[in-house]
Amino acid sequence: MQKDALRVAIILGTAQEGRSGSAVANWFIGQARLFDYFTIDVINLAEVELPLVPPRRSAPTEVDVLADTAARLTAADAFVAVTPEYNHSFPASLKNLIDWHRTPWQAKPVAFVSYGGLAGGLRAVEQLRVVFAELHAVTIRDTVSFHTVWDQLDEDGNLRSSDAVVPAKVLLERLVWWATALKNARAQHPYVA
Repeated sequence: MQKDALRVAIILGTAQEGRSGSAVANWFIGQARLFDYFTIDVINLAEVELPLVPPRRSAPTEVDVLADTAARLTAADAFVAVTPEYNHSFPASLKNLIDWHRTPWQAKPVAFVSYGGLAGGLRAVEQLRVVFAELHAVTIRDTVSFHTVWDQLDEDGNLRSSDAVVPAKVLLERLVWWATALKNARAQHPYVA
């Protein structure tokens, strides 16, 4: 790993039991580890207890359970959201994480790995792009998507997909470029939203 490695938070966007997201995320983490540019932090939303109601901007919050997750998001130079598509959108658990933590996303890149049925989670990604734009994040155009993901799992529940290796490499190369450019820009000129 390089001395000045980029910190990337890979977020498993659903907390649903029996999810295919774990297999998808594990596969993608393996691809990301092939790059010498990253320090990887996996944020599994099945393990993060977020209250359902985010604080009002004017009201102070006393929720200490969020401190660890907030610190991890703030420390990240880039994000990868691993998201399913539920009812043509993304899961509530991912939206809840985003809404509880407004500022860590600012002036940082967000990439997407999606999965689902025929659409492969791409409708969820389309909506997430709008959400992250509102938070002053830069979304990476290239994505990795797994269509009818359940057909791509082996008997042990692991993802077997050589078709996604090239798109994952492209996504990771773009993520390195944007994370480096934005990290340097934030260091020279702090971003103010």
